[in-house]
Amino acid sequence: MSELAPVTEGLFDADGLIGGACGTCEERHFPQAGHCPWCGAAAVSTVRLSSEGSLWSWTAVQTAPPGYEGSVPFGFGVVDLPADGLQVVTLLTESDPERLHVGDAMRFTTVPVGDGVSSWAFSPSTT
Repeated sequence: MSELAPVTEGLFDADGLIGGACGTCEERHFPQAGHCPWCGAAAVSTVRLSSEGSLWSWTAVQTAPPGYEGSVPFGFGVVDLPADGLQVVTLLTESDPERLHVGDAMRFTTVPVGDGVSSWAFSPSTT
């Protein structure tokens, strides 16, 4: 895990993504919001989201977006977190689309993205 500061505080830490759980409808969401995006209730608590999921969709980004100082190309995709009932858009540590497949096991990690900051990402899991 990276010792770099998160690109945005409150989204993740070294242990994983930080989301919200609704006290009314019990749905989870990411990123955490003050009101539930599903039912609108204000009864939202902070929860740790699963650090393991499966690959749902992916691509390789060939050109760095403004402000990004990490390596290029980089993987970008959607990881399904079935334990949380969510899919999250994320950086992927694997940039070769040919090495990825629908349903691949993925695990949370962090990656440097420039100027002393890190972002969340998911890596293919070998376990």
